[in-house]
Amino acid sequence: MISIPDRQEAVALIDEAVAAGARRAPACEELGISGRTYLRWVADDGTVKADRRPEAAHPTPSNALSEEERERIVEVSCQPQFASLPPSQIVPKLADEGIYLASESTFYRIFRERKLQNHRGRAAAPHKTEPARHCARGANELWAWDITWLPGPIVGVFFYLYLVLDLYSRKIVGWEVFTEESAEQAAVVIRRASLAEGRALKATVLHSDNGSPMKGATMLETLRRLGISASFSRPGVSDDNAQVEAFFRTLKYRPGYPSKGFSTNDAARQWVMHFVRWYNSEYQHSALKFVTPGQRHTGADIATLNRRHVVYENAKRAKPERWSGRTRNWDHCGVVWLNPVREEPRQPLKMAA
Repeated sequence: MISIPDRQEAVALIDEAVAAGARRAPACEELGISGRTYLRWVADDGTVKADRRPEAAHPTPSNALSEEERERIVEVSCQPQFASLPPSQIVPKLADEGIYLASESTFYRIFRERKLQNHRGRAAAPHKTEPARHCARGANELWAWDITWLPGPIVGVFFYLYLVLDLYSRKIVGWEVFTEESAEQAAVVIRRASLAEGRALKATVLHSDNGSPMKGATMLETLRRLGISASFSRPGVSDDNAQVEAFFRTLKYRPGYPSKGFSTNDAARQWVMHFVRWYNSEYQHSALKFVTPGQRHTGADIATLNRRHVVYENAKRAKPERWSGRTRNWDHCGVVWLNPVREEPRQPLKMAA
């Protein structure tokens, strides 16, 4: 392998010989290289390129982490409060404590090197659809709800979790566990959620699938009286209500979820109650830039994101050589879409014959 200084010296000698009237090919042969090698070494602007072959010796970047810093990342990541979290959760939590060790990509790279990164992928690939679309610019403008089965004490027995999610903040605004599905019980859950949030006939869209509890006469009349507009998935399409389905996956993959079943309806209700408290006030949601749904719902997330921005800017000023561009974007997102429109790639124009 030829180092960069040796390459630069060889290129300079060849260029000097060519300037004196020699041909490039013989000049390259005198140094034991071919004309193709010379062309591969020299960039369009005349500078000498580095050897990109995997087996070549590459100099250590000046901004690389020291071994002590790498060990510090491993030590912090293995602490009890971070041991079960991925880097995407660890880095924001450290930022909330005023600590910056490295970027998420650096954490992931070190995790892979140390065999600390484990991926659990059980979700099916999403299907492309064209669902109903709504926009929310604040809390209680766009809700989605659904019903999921919770396993009972024996096979074939289930309890039914009714759950209402605010899509702007991802906060659980209403829930209840019943022993059956019905439009009457769904109406009760919606009325309680509306009272708990103090809507006072505020314009709200409620999105759901096409199940009978969602479209029952009692449910639709309750929505009309509360001033809530109903929105439904397309018939035969399972992922028009994807946010709630994704939430149910979060719920059922939560550590401590009794996969063998709940003994009673009250036991299921108690478990869901503790989960809702954790989810609304402690869970840092990736779709919300890792603030809690409760913070997002009340607007407290803005101050948290601003503090993180200050932490990153201070880290960049302390060691600017480790930053190739701007710091991480912690800006507050004020608009949330239910199934936003995706731009289609432009098709080339066809010339007329």
